[in-house]
Amino acid sequence: MLLSIRGLTRRFGDTIALAGLDLDVAPGEFLTLLGGSGSGKSTLLRVIAGFEAADSGTLLFEGREITGVPPHARPLNMMFQSYALFPHLSVGGNVAYGLKRDGMGRAERDRRVDEVLALVGLQGFGKRGVHRLSGGQKQRVALARALVKRPRLLLLDEPLGALDANLRERTGFELRALQRETGAAFIMVTHDQNEALALADRVAVLEHGRLVQDGPPRQVYDRPATRFVAGFLGAANVLEGRADGAGGFSCSTLGATLRPLTPPGESTACALRAERIAVRPGASGPNTAEGVVEELAFRGDDTLLLVRAPGGALLRVGHAEEDGAPPPRGTRVTLAWEAASVVPLAG
Repeated sequence: MLLSIRGLTRRFGDTIALAGLDLDVAPGEFLTLLGGSGSGKSTLLRVIAGFEAADSGTLLFEGREITGVPPHARPLNMMFQSYALFPHLSVGGNVAYGLKRDGMGRAERDRRVDEVLALVGLQGFGKRGVHRLSGGQKQRVALARALVKRPRLLLLDEPLGALDANLRERTGFELRALQRETGAAFIMVTHDQNEALALADRVAVLEHGRLVQDGPPRQVYDRPATRFVAGFLGAANVLEGRADGAGGFSCSTLGATLRPLTPPGESTACALRAERIAVRPGASGPNTAEGVVEELAFRGDDTLLLVRAPGGALLRVGHAEEDGAPPPRGTRVTLAWEAASVVPLAG
């Protein structure tokens, strides 16, 4: 294992930012840390980098304890959200800064800078002042500075947050390609769910300083473990109810019985994603419900319907374009979904 985190705790006064967190990172892995504000994402990154001291717990890098090692001596690097470029230095000067501090000779330093600038698509920018760069170019310079020392682990704190939507998507794919090319492991903090799902090999979801679920993006999205993960990642419908003793799940606010694949009595809530629900006139039986369309919003590739069930539940329903025109507000509809789309939640 490249990095093993065990029992990591960090407090700020009475606030617990990290609560006995355990996490492993494999060599060459792209891991994203996802969670709401105050979940501990950036604190975890700063503790790994050495800019914050843990109150307890251990950090093992390739089996070696680095908990008390100062930041500059750790075999990793960090790219800050603000980029933190030196305004008085050129692009090349910014990128070479860490190598110069390490005492690397001028010829090798220049070769490494040219190499990494080519890697991030900034050939010929070495002598340019950073004040003459666009936001996207500054982001690339910061990334080049983080990569030039060839770290085995790179930490990225909201690296795409300052970019506009189009540039953000393109740069995200370039970042993924760079990660594959360098072979370094990346740990990236983001609040953007789509970004996390698109780029990562593995997503780790944090809540109140605890790791509540981690796994491949599709697995975490399709099978959320808790109410928080279901609601935070993709805003699934979270339905409260009770097991009916026959393998079903009765939800009074929906006025329907769901059929999750779970033994009775093990869950008091289920998740059902909007895109797994379809408008199906005439459908009946388990995994169907009636309701009235209260609102709808066109989203490009589908239309989001808000459907009010007789028991009071408000369901988010994704109506695909290929299913025809969406029903207008005030329409009574029948909804249906597959049993496998119902996911029992643990908490």
